[in-house]
Amino acid sequence: MEQSPLLAEQSTASLRARIARGERLVALLPTGSVEPHGPHLPLGTDTVISEAAALRAIPLLAAQGLTALLAPSIPYGVTHFAEGFAGAVSIPAPALTAFVRAVIQGLLDTGFLHVCLVNNHLEPAHDEAVRAAIEGFAPGRASVACPLARRFGRTLSAEFKSGACHAGRYETSLVLAAAPALVDRGAARSLPALDLSLSEGIKAGKGSFKAMGMSEAYTGAPALATESEGQELYALLAAMIETCVRESLASEFVKEPSRAPRG
Repeated sequence: MEQSPLLAEQSTASLRARIARGERLVALLPTGSVEPHGPHLPLGTDTVISEAAALRAIPLLAAQGLTALLAPSIPYGVTHFAEGFAGAVSIPAPALTAFVRAVIQGLLDTGFLHVCLVNNHLEPAHDEAVRAAIEGFAPGRASVACPLARRFGRTLSAEFKSGACHAGRYETSLVLAAAPALVDRGAARSLPALDLSLSEGIKAGKGSFKAMGMSEAYTGAPALATESEGQELYALLAAMIETCVRESLASEFVKEPSRAPRG
């Protein structure tokens, strides 16, 4: 019988058996946010995308001789830009970093070779907090897979590269491909395209969606989203995850669990 790819569905006995067999276990740990994504997408959009991308990376990692399991997600993040909208729940960056670091340490202590943080909540302060969580671990033990890294972002769609991609065609296509029941298609089709670049707004010092002119918490062209485009994007996001894990492991194979810095 095929085993579940979800860590939460393993028993302690089945996980212990995998470790005893010498399987090279990798934990894929999705991170996201609880924040508005227009009137047509769910508050948990970023987490949905991270989970779906991670699941698609599992067979790619299996081809590398790695057994990847999807760890329970961390759904809350730093969401200052969404301030003022219903459903925006932000936590302090230091709290997020400390929590994520503790989860990484726990996964390593239980026998995982590597932990990859899969992040698709692209607010810069959130990305910085997530990346700070892997600092102090030995090379090869933890990595971050996020399309904010230019070498991965430049492989994605034109809308993503424009920066006008919050709840637009890019993210709507991804949710359509992963969880179509969560998309209000009528609302998406009714939304006019907006050419408001988040990256340009951030450079201009505009610290919120509202300040950038995103009165309905979206930018881009959600009406143009398709499930097929979402599937194509997931293939690229899955390849990003596989690359980050493979390159991190290649940096140094460590047999004994490392310890994160305390304090």
